[in-house]
Amino acid sequence: MLKVGVIGVGSISQYHIEPYQAKDNVEIVAFCDLNEVRLKEKGEKYQVTRLYTDYKELLENQDIDAVSICTWNNTHAEIAVAALEAGKHVLVEKPLSMTVEQALAVKEAQERTGKIVQVGFVRRHGDNAKLLKTFIDQGLLGDIYYAKTSCLRRLGNPGGWFSDISKSGGGPLIDLGVHMIDICWYMMGKPRAVSVSGNTYNKLGNRSHIENLSFYKAADYDPTLNDVEDLTNAMVRFENGASLFVDVSFTLQARKNEVSVKLFGDKGGAEIEPEFALVTEKNNTILNITPQLDSLTFDFEKAFHNEVDHFVGCCLEGEENIAPVTDGVEVMKILNAVYESAKTKKEVYL
Repeated sequence: MLKVGVIGVGSISQYHIEPYQAKDNVEIVAFCDLNEVRLKEKGEKYQVTRLYTDYKELLENQDIDAVSICTWNNTHAEIAVAALEAGKHVLVEKPLSMTVEQALAVKEAQERTGKIVQVGFVRRHGDNAKLLKTFIDQGLLGDIYYAKTSCLRRLGNPGGWFSDISKSGGGPLIDLGVHMIDICWYMMGKPRAVSVSGNTYNKLGNRSHIENLSFYKAADYDPTLNDVEDLTNAMVRFENGASLFVDVSFTLQARKNEVSVKLFGDKGGAEIEPEFALVTEKNNTILNITPQLDSLTFDFEKAFHNEVDHFVGCCLEGEENIAPVTDGVEVMKILNAVYESAKTKKEVYL
């Protein structure tokens, strides 16, 4: 039985809490949140009675084996280090931190304590991603030398802490781009990034005046606060010669929202967003292959269940962690380099 505490019970926490509660070998022991009203509501909803407003007090609870960290980005590293030092395993929402230095501090604490740190790269756990990884590992795509990914929202700044740079560390790049960069980098075999060229734009604001279109809003949505970018694009070059292009937005003068993940190798290509597709050639003919699956699209809730299942398996059964702290550090290096490149208007070398 894995006994878990959840730190931060805002909107993303339900995708940790509900998968934990669905498992027979997990008990949620405690919740923690700075917002006492929300804390009490979530405690009642999920029948969790040990409630804390200070995460340090939760970490003193000897009954707890592991924690999920679902707080603002600016607290991820601090809480992760404290949890590791308290002897807890850690599932931390992406991004691992707001700076490379913070990420390295988590890595050092993990190495020192020997506890598990799993970074919340949830797209790695999607059924579509897991299937594609098997094809890649079997060589279907060959040498993957280019990837292109987008997550473009025409209207979708969540507000609240997402749009407060002191808490989030940035806008769509650190919120959405972290997922898109990670899934491509993971599928490409995690090559070392050597340079980054990026751009950020603050042209439209949060466009909270737009009517007749709904979008996801943070639990503490405040349309008056917004000091993060609207749009980021970047080119990442890797040591093995491969490259990755990414663009992400909270708001953009676009006809519709768009999510895409495309990978190109010398033997084949693949897409897992918006739908799963493979491309190869045989008998001097290009073949577009559509796998016969129950669903060809990314299932957000199922991926979180898979992610939590994997974390529990790592903690209880010693499964190999597919999203270790070292990966969180490398992705953080790329994210920080994009922001530095945009600020200096120069390519950044890693």
